[in-house]
Amino acid sequence: MNEQFLPVFGVLVRQEIAETHFKCDLQKCKGACCTFQSRYGAPLANEEIKEIEKILNIVKNYLSPAHLKEIEKNGFYEEKNNEFMTQSINNHACVFVCYEDGVAKCAIEKAYLDGKTNFKKPISCHLFPIRRSDFGGDILKYEKLDECDPALDKGLITNTTIADFCEEPLNKLYGKKWYSQLMESIGR
Repeated sequence: MNEQFLPVFGVLVRQEIAETHFKCDLQKCKGACCTFQSRYGAPLANEEIKEIEKILNIVKNYLSPAHLKEIEKNGFYEEKNNEFMTQSINNHACVFVCYEDGVAKCAIEKAYLDGKTNFKKPISCHLFPIRRSDFGGDILKYEKLDECDPALDKGLITNTTIADFCEEPLNKLYGKKWYSQLMESIGR
């Protein structure tokens, strides 16, 4: 795998985003990205906290009693190491996880897909498996996790790269002109 960076309008993109095949296969991974064992939840921007606060009463309708209790007790986000992130249940499932046929899904996204909100989900979740870091400017890299191995297989079958799979959130974050430049940079 090439470790080079592609500069795209001030954003450094690791070449692996253009080269690695990836397409989520929820039936096999069961939504593992929302239920990782970790002390850290999904990163949240200040604006996202405000958006979630506006729609929280709608989103609560999709949550289990245990997740509602966690939100009532500790809120839906916390600050760790000067960063905001979603709360999790026992350092495991995101507080916004709801289950559908044994698959962990995002209650925020379900409310959006049902037409009840205009906020789809936090950009850190929407971008996954891309992780964004700020070192004087955005750097995008692929976060490889064993739980996502089925997505690598499905990406090969469908000929979908991470850049393809994350087109919507990349457009949302940086704009269509930026995304077009990324695709041009990788020869597509």
